[in-house]
Amino acid sequence: MNSLTACVPINCKTLKRIQREASEMKLKPKILLADDHHGMLDKAMTILRECFDVSAVLNGQQMLEAARRADPDVVVLDISMPVLDGLQAALELRRRGSRAKIIFLTLHEEDEYLNAAMACGAQGYVLKRRMLLDLQLAIEEVLAGGLFISP
Repeated sequence: MNSLTACVPINCKTLKRIQREASEMKLKPKILLADDHHGMLDKAMTILRECFDVSAVLNGQQMLEAARRADPDVVVLDISMPVLDGLQAALELRRRGSRAKIIFLTLHEEDEYLNAAMACGAQGYVLKRRMLLDLQLAIEEVLAGGLFISP
């Protein structure tokens, strides 16, 4: 007798259970937030935690260290942060070869900031005043390979 086991047909109920369990095992996309305002981080985490695996840091230098360890799918950065600002941090993240998508979450509505963010390799630009409406949409769009800019 050989060691191969014969395939046993399974019923639809069992197959659906197996598919459901496999679907539940899929990992949520990893999001790394970097902002020096605790209140803003708390709001963003509340918005995102149901659909994403979210972690947070307080400046650009901490973001680089956390990104190296966690290999996030998306990094959401404030532009104005201490130690290392978001634009410099994004450039360094790209220089290090990170595969993470970059979204800026910022108060800055001026075109010069938007242009600087895009020049740093950003795929998204979300205004903080539109965070509740736009942040999750922006993440989903960049994960799908698109570009998102708050209106």
